[in-house]
Amino acid sequence: MALSAFSFPSYITTKGGLTDSCCKSTSLYSSRSLSTDLPSPCLRPNNCHSNRKAKVNASLAEKGEYYSNRPPTPLLDTINYPIHMKNLSIKELKQLSDELRSDVIFNVSKTGGHLGSSLGVVELTVALHYIFNTPQDKILWDVGHQSYPHKILTGRRGKMPTMRQTNGLSGFTKRGESEHDCFGTGHSSTTISAGLGMAVGRDLKGKNNNVVAVIGDGAMTAGQAYEAMNNAGYLDSDMIVILNDNKQVSLPTATLDGPSPPVGALSSALSRLQSNPALRELREVAKGVTKQIGGPMHQLAAKVDEYARGMISGTGSTLFEELGLYYIGPVDGHNIDDLVAILKEVKSARTTGPVLIHVITEKGRGYPYAERADDKYHGVVKFDPATGKQFKTTNKTQSYTTYFAEALVAEAEVDKDVVAIHAAMGGGTGLNLFQRRFPTRCFDVGIAEQHAVTFAAGLACEGLKPFCAIYSSFMQRAYDQVVHDVDLQKLPVRFAMDRAGLVGADGPTHCGAFDVTFMACLPNMIVMAPSDESELFNIVATAAAIDDRPSCFRYPRGNGIGVALPPGNKGVPIEVGKGRILKEGERVALLGYGSAVQSCLGAAVMLQERGLNVTVADARFCKPLDRALIRNLAKSHEVLITVEEGSIGGFGSHVVQFLALDGLLDGKLKWRPMVLPDRYIDHGSPADQMAEAGLMPSHIAATALNLIGAPREALY
Repeated sequence: MALSAFSFPSYITTKGGLTDSCCKSTSLYSSRSLSTDLPSPCLRPNNCHSNRKAKVNASLAEKGEYYSNRPPTPLLDTINYPIHMKNLSIKELKQLSDELRSDVIFNVSKTGGHLGSSLGVVELTVALHYIFNTPQDKILWDVGHQSYPHKILTGRRGKMPTMRQTNGLSGFTKRGESEHDCFGTGHSSTTISAGLGMAVGRDLKGKNNNVVAVIGDGAMTAGQAYEAMNNAGYLDSDMIVILNDNKQVSLPTATLDGPSPPVGALSSALSRLQSNPALRELREVAKGVTKQIGGPMHQLAAKVDEYARGMISGTGSTLFEELGLYYIGPVDGHNIDDLVAILKEVKSARTTGPVLIHVITEKGRGYPYAERADDKYHGVVKFDPATGKQFKTTNKTQSYTTYFAEALVAEAEVDKDVVAIHAAMGGGTGLNLFQRRFPTRCFDVGIAEQHAVTFAAGLACEGLKPFCAIYSSFMQRAYDQVVHDVDLQKLPVRFAMDRAGLVGADGPTHCGAFDVTFMACLPNMIVMAPSDESELFNIVATAAAIDDRPSCFRYPRGNGIGVALPPGNKGVPIEVGKGRILKEGERVALLGYGSAVQSCLGAAVMLQERGLNVTVADARFCKPLDRALIRNLAKSHEVLITVEEGSIGGFGSHVVQFLALDGLLDGKLKWRPMVLPDRYIDHGSPADQMAEAGLMPSHIAATALNLIGAPREALY
């Protein structure tokens, strides 16, 4: 039987070359609609979606402006849940995408939040909800910061003005918020694992629903994603993995001097997979031949398919197929026609096993200011949609993140062995500042906290002084490495844990509640916390000076309190295990740890106004404790209150352990711990969270009054 009935596209010549123009392709995965920044063998046809007349994005981007008032959304207004999309035409789905993108922009302009990532997946979200049927079918969004379009289409559009606010919608997917959120997220690289678990659970229960895990190229840099794919290839359960590839591996995605290329070999591998569209077309034609002819042609078509795969990857097959996932792509993630066709075919396929669809998207798509920005407007505060201007508040002080970076730069200026490591968070940790000054001494390892810790351990083995800057909540992801690779070997790695304590709008997924508890229980770890920005400079200097064991220090989200900084930003090392008394008083001693010291000082002012002069001390160290200071406070006061913005089992637990062993609880001393409550506190304003936690100055003052027998009502 001749192959002419299933001829290859005209731009594929007998020598594999390309003609000057392209004809209509037989492939579902045509490269004809890829945007101009993607490799393409042909000119953009007239029917390409980015040249549509009814649109919000391209024409406005060309003008370099956006709507000042929310445009009408007649089609989106009829969609309350995904079921309302099922009868729409492809043309209407394109219109829905434009309206949905506009709705995201105007909603985030009022609340702030993650903008660029959500704009990049609008068409993908529409196509997914058009083809699949949530909540029966499971769609998992890795990290979840790109889920705003998903939230709008799943019954939460009316609540979008409450995004990330107290008692409002979460900025991530959350099981308790909607039945369409099948898995809660906030940290990266978890959805393939969870999706595989759901797929296997489905099979064991005899169900036949679909499972789709959407994961970004940044999240693919984490080991858990590969562990999950390896297991998925072995178990061979039906599931779909969608790789959302926007070439933005690190977050935020720029250095201080402009855009930076994504880190790691994965980025290069994905870039190679985006090339050679002619051979991709050849592969898909081979699939079509197999499907339509079958029989004796199956073997020939399979050989063509195998050859095409080998040519695309240059190694015989793609990495994903080596792991056991059937690879499809790359696919233009902004072309509704192709997305709907591919998802429909994959959903209806009778073959078993995991499938990976490689989708190319543009972060910030459709909003000109996001498209042009170095960080693609990854995370924004409230802004003007027409001009893109963000309404950032003016503060007299800088963030603790910036102070940490400046302190580390000052240490590195005088010590060539100081190096810095972060896990795809150069902007979030402030290490972009360090990278600008010392580009060869700053290492972005991707979203790979486990690797970051052990990599730092290796650097320490060679006599360097590594500072591993990882958010408190993200440090949880690397705990075994902290224990086994660092603390057990007593290697002098320094852990800088940003976002310690409550973090406001990001909520419980990013709350740094547990670091003191899980770090201070390690035998060799020195555990510190500054009470203000000046102390942070000193503690960075202290960490740099500690060279015989590991150390860590925590500091909060937010800005400094306005104290004087050390000359030249160069801190002075503190004696290890030495606290300080900030205010002398009597009867009641308030012993604060870290940022809670400021709340203790606030409580002292309130109590002073009511005739009670209390002592306030700054512990500085949780391990080793300043035993002399604590012993003195216990012996000279009736009441000792420890205060910390951390979980049960932290600083207060170490203090009471010492008090008990030293016999200081055998007399009349009244000790009370004030810690975060033993529950997760939802997102909201910092003040609302602190009030819910019971750690406001008024709560501390009320506790003191209660313990000495004075009525708490005296505060009001």
